[in-house]
Amino acid sequence: MSTHAIPTFEHHITISPRDIDHMGHVNNAVYLQWVQETIVNYWKHIAPTEARTELLWVALKHEITYRAPLFLDDNVEALVTATETRGSRASFKTIFKRGKDISAEVISSWCCIDAATRKPRRLAHDIVRKFLPD
Repeated sequence: MSTHAIPTFEHHITISPRDIDHMGHVNNAVYLQWVQETIVNYWKHIAPTEARTELLWVALKHEITYRAPLFLDDNVEALVTATETRGSRASFKTIFKRGKDISAEVISSWCCIDAATRKPRRLAHDIVRKFLPD
């Protein structure tokens, strides 16, 4: 049994007027931009300098469940947690919260890419352990 908690990365989201759609709330497509921004910032925060230089990430799949709309003046936090890794792939769960209320949940799958070759690259054990401790 694991003795280490799986790290959760917190990222503050600033809603801009261009994020608001004709219905007066954040457009659904904006959540995908936020997921990418949050996961890339998580990677930059947790990965060693060498890995940040050698590896890139591309999104493969997103499943979004919308719970409550967000509006221009809302204070929003994105909470991202790695849920699984396999070879060159990693899965993440991102939760967008306004206070205690969940606005949306996103399950996403990403592929690690070698920055030089632009081909998928297996995640090294030491990198995986930063996301998912033993």
